[in-house]
Amino acid sequence: MRIGARFIVLGVALAGLAADVLAASDVRSVRLWRAPDNTRLVFDLSGPVQHSVFLLSAPDRIVIDVGGAKLATGFDQLALSNTPITGVRSAQRTAEDLRVVIDLSAPVTPKSFTLAPNQQYGHRLVVDLFDQASGAVPEPPSTAVATAPPVPVTPTQAPVKLTPVPNGKRDIVVAIDAGHGGEDPGALSPVKGQYEKHVTLAIAKELQRQINAEKGFRAELVRTGDYFIPLRRRTEIARKKGADLFVSIHADAAPRAAAFGASVYALSDRGATSETARWLADSENQSDLIGGAGNVSLDDKDRMLAGVLLDLSMTASLSSSLNVGNKVLGNMGRVTPLHKRRVEQAGFMVLKSPDIPSILVETGFISNPNEARKLASASHQQALARSIVSGVRQFFHENPPPGSYVAWLRDNGKIALGPREHVVSSGESLALIAQRYQISLAALRGANGLKSDVIKVGQRLQVPATALAAQP
Repeated sequence: MRIGARFIVLGVALAGLAADVLAASDVRSVRLWRAPDNTRLVFDLSGPVQHSVFLLSAPDRIVIDVGGAKLATGFDQLALSNTPITGVRSAQRTAEDLRVVIDLSAPVTPKSFTLAPNQQYGHRLVVDLFDQASGAVPEPPSTAVATAPPVPVTPTQAPVKLTPVPNGKRDIVVAIDAGHGGEDPGALSPVKGQYEKHVTLAIAKELQRQINAEKGFRAELVRTGDYFIPLRRRTEIARKKGADLFVSIHADAAPRAAAFGASVYALSDRGATSETARWLADSENQSDLIGGAGNVSLDDKDRMLAGVLLDLSMTASLSSSLNVGNKVLGNMGRVTPLHKRRVEQAGFMVLKSPDIPSILVETGFISNPNEARKLASASHQQALARSIVSGVRQFFHENPPPGSYVAWLRDNGKIALGPREHVVSSGESLALIAQRYQISLAALRGANGLKSDVIKVGQRLQVPATALAAQP
């Protein structure tokens, strides 16, 4: 009898524990972000929840049922202008079951998922409302419950080519990616109210303005406002815009507040070249987990195929990425201190475009109070943008895409090219470099005072100006 009594007591205790575990979570706040093609609602929670989403029509609305949740906030603060949302209302169906109804002015395709806590946020329920093209058939809602959504992977596609203008001289397109955004603030500054996402967008807009002032160039912003874009989606946007170059703008952070200086990164196909680069790459690659990329994935076969295609095609763009990165870094060193005097390489996901030369520019350490104040200065942002433009211009004057206005200028001797510098990469020989620039081995040896054809990785070679005009 005593044993039975103990079991009864234990059962009561376990039931009480289960009740505590299943106790309702509070919806502490609701935030809204508007992107060009979707609206994101984020419900900040005090604990985990179960949820479901379904559509209703006549009129259009979305119903979100959140099990084990109570509303501890309101919706009055949400800025609904320029969104398909006309109103948000709620009802507590039971003591622990919340229903949220979103009234719509137009049909949308909803996708939802939950996110586990990280260093910046607690539990979250994310609901993305994707705009539908006029006349499109609505898709069924997609609901996923995951603590860390897998990263989207898409098969490699051919780049979108811009239609040449009638005279055959098109613009060179530079895609500018302002890092982070929306739900993902990026690195935090000791300066109150300063976030990496705001600094990067300001610099990106200034860079766009200056590039568009260059005849034969056009800059396209990947992110035009304060909203989140998954990392792989950023390169897809650049490809759709027909980009010849992808430049991702960031503001660095480090555990030591004294760390300072700008850096330029290109993709590494063999891993990071320094512990700093490795740590930074891992930090940036967490953006999809912080912002939430949803539950898009491919099966193993497609993922493997995409990886093979990526590896095969990325080698060609990596050399150009290092080339333009060196030019940008050299020019940035004239306006701001450098953290490293060479282009670093790391596994940044945002640089993994197989067909577009891509660089990531860390404009300075936002975690350093002095650099944070400089990064907030319009004059310093302009100077940084000018230095990046100079490097991009130098690269494309020497390597203009066929059919571009800059290629026409070069072919007609209208670009004055001075001597250029080539940084030796792994696998290159002096003969291969001479062939690339259509110059004799003897001329290349003579320009660099070489007594043999032995060269080292990282060695800087001067390419005579007389050879540049003939370079394809």
